[in-house]
Amino acid sequence: MTPTTTTGRPPRDLRDFYENPAVPVASGTPRSLRQARMLARALGPATDHPRTVLDIGCGDGTAAATAAPLLPGHRVIGVDWSQDALRRARTRIPYAVRGELTDGGLPFGSESADAVLFSEVIEHLVDPDAALDEIRRILRPGGHLMLSTPNLAAWYNRALLLAGVQPVFSEVSLRGIHGRPGKEVVGHLRLYTARALREFVAASGFTVVRLEGAPFHGVPRPLRPLDRLACARPRLASILLLHARRT
Repeated sequence: MTPTTTTGRPPRDLRDFYENPAVPVASGTPRSLRQARMLARALGPATDHPRTVLDIGCGDGTAAATAAPLLPGHRVIGVDWSQDALRRARTRIPYAVRGELTDGGLPFGSESADAVLFSEVIEHLVDPDAALDEIRRILRPGGHLMLSTPNLAAWYNRALLLAGVQPVFSEVSLRGIHGRPGKEVVGHLRLYTARALREFVAASGFTVVRLEGAPFHGVPRPLRPLDRLACARPRLASILLLHARRT
């Protein structure tokens, strides 16, 4: 199927693409839960000092809504530039605001946030360097970055490449699937291996604390037990979950 905008035309650019209500703006619950548990361990209980957690690129609010029950007393705010995504997010979370990831486009002061959820956003960005600069700006020193992204070197992608097949998660067009398994066009522009992600985040002014793996909800059911086993070795897992702190 060729994605179209609300006017029925094919997308002219990425903004058209992501404003299309047919484009997926949520990931699977297993990834969201694992990431939320990592964040809950990092922040600890709210006690007398509630923390501000920003879900940047919140999409429909699924990740923030999944994290909120594990972060009692902390304030979770969703951020996205897509008006359609924000409308959906506001049905799941109390706070969702518009913001962009370049040139000071996030509507928060410098060093004002304690943690950022960055759930499968970085692979969609034209300029991930500017995005991490902006996240670093709004995080307090020592603040937490919880980033998730698909793994280019997932166990099945290694086999697919050997067979000459385009890896899962990679895309060559915004209008259709070409040369890889899957049915949905989701707009991935960049993909990372575990090593590349660690190096990139560290070069952007963060200290990497931990890297974990998570399963992918799109893996065929008979292969899901194997996909869950691969999570024990993040460099083979479907999804990379990285915890870093602002230096």
